[in-house]
Formats: sequence, structure tokens, C-alpha cells
Amino acid sequence: MQGDGAGSTWSGTYTYTARDVVRPTAPEQVAEIVAGARHVRALGTRHSFNDVADGPGTLLDLGALPADLVVDAAEGTATLGAGTRYGVVAPDLDAAGFAFTNMGSLPHISIAGATATGTHGSGTRNRSLSAEVRALEIVDAAGGTRILRRGDPGWGGAGLHLGLLGVVTRVTLDVVPAFRMRQDAYGPLPWSALLEDVSGVFGAGYSVSGFTNWDGRVRELLVKSVVGAGSESLPVPDDLAGAPRLPGAPGDAHHTARDGSAGPWWDRLPHFPIGSVPSVGSEVQSEHFVPLARAVEALDAVAALAVRIQPLLHVTELRTLAGDDLWLSPTQGQDVLCIAFTWKRMPDEVMALLPAIEEALLPFGGRPHWGKLSSLDAATIDALYPRLADFRALVRRSDPDRKFASRLGSRLLAL
Repeated sequence: MQGDGAGSTWSGTYTYTARDVVRPTAPEQVAEIVAGARHVRALGTRHSFNDVADGPGTLLDLGALPADLVVDAAEGTATLGAGTRYGVVAPDLDAAGFAFTNMGSLPHISIAGATATGTHGSGTRNRSLSAEVRALEIVDAAGGTRILRRGDPGWGGAGLHLGLLGVVTRVTLDVVPAFRMRQDAYGPLPWSALLEDVSGVFGAGYSVSGFTNWDGRVRELLVKSVVGAGSESLPVPDDLAGAPRLPGAPGDAHHTARDGSAGPWWDRLPHFPIGSVPSVGSEVQSEHFVPLARAVEALDAVAALAVRIQPLLHVTELRTLAGDDLWLSPTQGQDVLCIAFTWKRMPDEVMALLPAIEEALLPFGGRPHWGKLSSLDAATIDALYPRLADFRALVRRSDPDRKFASRLGSRLLAL
């Protein structure tokens, strides 16, 4: 176990204000640190773009905790260390005959960090990674360990908790039997064809992502399909809404295979392999969730800002997700379209533009990703989440002395 300066996020555009970072190697050390701390926060792989993990005291980097993967075939669950990265443990889970139901586009992110913030993959029938959590082993303010389980009172607030209830040391996730996948690329797709059938385009596979620069087209669609028998296996068409299937490319050091070849789920669900520099590598991100039923209106509203967006943009990724019942989930209560911006590393210019984008999306109930850039204030956030008062009450019961207080919680949640 060691301590050092708190450092910055993965993008290098937010510097933590916490006093230091400590890297425990065992859950017992986590409990000892928490019990003796005045303020403490858990830290994952630092792939946030804001102050969601930051706090006034010590940050606990959970990346050195052992994975200790335990699969319960009868229950359909996998339990593992909180700091474990999806891409590191996925092959071991596959070898045991099981799979995560979904993964984010980056396999580099930690289990606990991703699920605490509502991170997700894609698929109209797939829920966020947070909604796949079955149980949490969590260290409370006194340094004691307790288990929170789906179905317990308050689980709607605990399942996506932003690190405000304690330090999670192990996570239990839903898993399914292992499967094989293929990934096919299509494009370009005219903007009018997308708007004509948003649900059909994004329902064309197990997971579908569209990439646009707001230039009147979706330049590429990635369709990830289950290979083999079963209800999840869909036919792979030669065109998608008029967009032709592209030759694609085999997997390389930066991208997973998109040439239609079959491979294990863990090497097709993410866009990037675990050994790569994820995404662009020098960027900032914002992401906004709108009801799928309002997708056409929302896309039109953002497209009207294209001239302002394009000079700052690397790419926008469009995805869909199934709704859930977690109190702070951006997908709470409804299926959604996710509009994710990967911006050039120009945070001041991006923050100056975000109010216009978020104002355009507010009529449709646009919610921001908890770990990415947003200009919304506390009053607006309060109006977007009908169970926020219940979440505040849960946090105050669980942590009355606010040992796990965060910068973002104080700024946006009145906690």
C-alpha cells in the first residue's frame, strides 16, 4: 500500500483536489483506511472527465485489489474485485463458460467505477452496466463491511451510487452463457434514412453504434451480432436502411475486428482491445441521454448546432439502451438514445458550447452522463431525476457525517 499525489483524470484535463491517493492491495486495508479517515473516496481507472470521483480527503485507487473471480453458475452471477477492469477479467469469465451481458466501448474501465456512474454499451434490449449489478460488498463509514443486494430496500439508489454510500470492494454481476459474436460495418447512411427509422437501425443487432460528424450522414454503423442458434442470433443483412455493408477490417492494435468474422464476445463487444490506447487518446467527452421515443426531435435539435459543433469534434457516437429503475440512472424509466461526443482536447471551448447543446436537449428530458462534462446546474439536475430526494435520504442515512462526500455531490446533488 502506498500514497502519492492525487494526479489527474485519464484525459489530463481535470486535476484531483484530494490530498493524496492510496493504493490498497487487500479489502482489509480498505477497511482500515476508511475507518481512520475523515474524508475518503474510491477511485477507479480515472476514465471520468469531471469531479465525480474527487473529494476533500484521500482517494483510494482500487486497481491493486485482487480480481478473485468467483462464478456461481446456478445463480448466473460473477463476483470479483471492484477495481478489476472488464477487459482483463473477461477472458477468464469466458473460459468458465459465461459472459457479461454487455461491455462498454472501452474494456479498460473498472467494474466498480463503470457501474457506479451509469456507464454502458449499446443495444436497444440491453441495459446499462449499473443495471446488471446483483450485489455490492461495501465498506461503510465505520470500516465495517456489509452486502447490499438487488431487492433490498433502497436498492434503486444503491445500484448506481456515485461512490456516495461507501467504498465498494467487490461487485456481483449478472452473467449469461458465453457466446460468439461478429461485428460488421455499414455506411455511409444518409441522415434522412436514420431519422426515418431510428428504432429499426439500432435494433439491427445485439449492439449497434453509429458515428457521425453532423455532416448530413452517419459515416459508419457498427453492428455486433450473436453468432449461432438462439433467440439473440439475428440475420446479418447486406445493407442496413440502404447503407451497404463495408469490407471492414480484422482486429488490430487499436480496433476489434469489424470484418464479419466470428470471435468471443469479449473481443467484439468493445470497440477497442484492452492493450490499446483507448478512443482517440487526447480528448474530452460529454454524453446526453434522451428518450428513444423523442430521438428524431433530439437529433434534429443537435444537428441545428452542427456549424458550432464540428470545429471542436472528433466524432459523435449514437447508441441506444433499455430503461431501468435505478434512481440516478440516465436511463431510469425509459429506453434511450445516447448522444456521445468525443471532443478535441479543448475543454474551455467545449464547456462554452455545452450550454447550447444541453439547452437544445432539455425539452426532451436530456440527462448527462455522470462521469463526463456537463454545464447543467443543481436545479436542472433535480428536475431531471424524480427519485433524487429518495437518493439524498439514502445517502444521509448511510453516511450521516459525509465521510464519502464528493465534489460533484456537493455541487450538483446538495450532498
